[in-house]
Amino acid sequence: MVSPAGGPRPGRMRAVAVAVTAAACVAAYAAPASATDGSQPVVSRGVTIPGFYNPPAELPSANGAVIRHEPLPLGLSLPGLDGRPMPGTATRLMYRSTDSGGQAVAVTGAYIEPSAGWKGSGPRPLVALASGTVGQGDQCAPSLSLQHPLALTPETVSVGYETLAIYRLLSAGVAVVVTDYVGLGATDRLHTYVNRLDQGHALLDAVRAAHRLPGTSITPDSRTGLYGYSQGGGASASAAELQPGYAPDVKLAGTYAGAPPADLTATMKGIDGSALAGALAWSINGFAQSDADLRDVVEANVNDAGRAALKDASTMCVGDAIFGYGFTKSSKWTTSGKSLGAVLAAEPKAQAALDRQRIGTLKPTGPVRLATGVQDDIVPHAQARQLAVDWCRKGADVTYDAIVLPNLGDKLLTNHLVPLITDQGDAISWMTDRLSGRGTSSNCWTMPLQP
Repeated sequence: MVSPAGGPRPGRMRAVAVAVTAAACVAAYAAPASATDGSQPVVSRGVTIPGFYNPPAELPSANGAVIRHEPLPLGLSLPGLDGRPMPGTATRLMYRSTDSGGQAVAVTGAYIEPSAGWKGSGPRPLVALASGTVGQGDQCAPSLSLQHPLALTPETVSVGYETLAIYRLLSAGVAVVVTDYVGLGATDRLHTYVNRLDQGHALLDAVRAAHRLPGTSITPDSRTGLYGYSQGGGASASAAELQPGYAPDVKLAGTYAGAPPADLTATMKGIDGSALAGALAWSINGFAQSDADLRDVVEANVNDAGRAALKDASTMCVGDAIFGYGFTKSSKWTTSGKSLGAVLAAEPKAQAALDRQRIGTLKPTGPVRLATGVQDDIVPHAQARQLAVDWCRKGADVTYDAIVLPNLGDKLLTNHLVPLITDQGDAISWMTDRLSGRGTSSNCWTMPLQP
């Protein structure tokens, strides 16, 4: 099995790690480190992860049940004229979800109660925000980024770039709950990067957890939205599809899915050799942990350099990955010299595992706005547009927006990141309209005319 797939990380179970290395047994890395109480912090790339993030041995039975919560100091906060902090008051939380294998899992995140009043119709609404790619190390968790928007140490670089979208929603009087996803922050397993079931479940259960927190201003009648870009766009898209079967109690007023990686086969080709090539390692690590078919194929085809890279990347944030593996081609990591994408495509079981991750096979609930930059070559535009087409064919209420910008540099991340900013105002305006109860209509009929 791939070395980082759930295996011991720096700072915990070091004796086991030494024994594994001495034995030179690849399969032994698969046993996840276990945190049985919340008192002992672990260390990831030189950063101490608070004991809060260690899941307990026993989890509650209900999805969305709050396991623990505590005040979370926001790194960017100002005192308001009325004495309340601006833009709001945050709570760190851990809640129960269900992973792609059907097992209970503890997920961490944060809820932010806005200081601003809600001026739309109805009670204060709630948006569940799924962050874009931040990395695979626990120190990269979005809830920690709210506390430390810029974490810069000799070993790791973490930037909380989603703070802008979160604070814009808070300034509109919208309550926000942020998920850390499965295994990001919580120290008992590796983050299952872009796993559609794990992240869709975690986002829906974040909504449930927010409603169970004491002392919030949201009510059972609060309208709910899902919001995400890039990895977060895939998470919000997946959650909108999964909601009818997994969380029928979570009523969705609207979903924003920006640049969603709906087709991982196409997305792997996009990130291979790009500035964010390290994300390919994160996806392989996560799926090697959760899917035996893909794990076996990776085991048989990754060389020593690849194993070292996968293990190294498993504790990295985005900044680390760009500096460490930017523009690396995965062909350097395989025994055959073929790209990891080509290796997986040649193995029916591995390709089937990726196909099971395809978003677009189900009809999303409620209106969805899907936006993608036409020049995006990291999370390729064509596969994101295809998701809109797939949903339209199922009769979904889809607002599709192709963001037309000049080519800002192939494989540099610019074509992927710039639409995150340029479309954000429109995305939040669309979302607040849905949260105010304003109707929308699908523009699926214009798809043949849009790029």
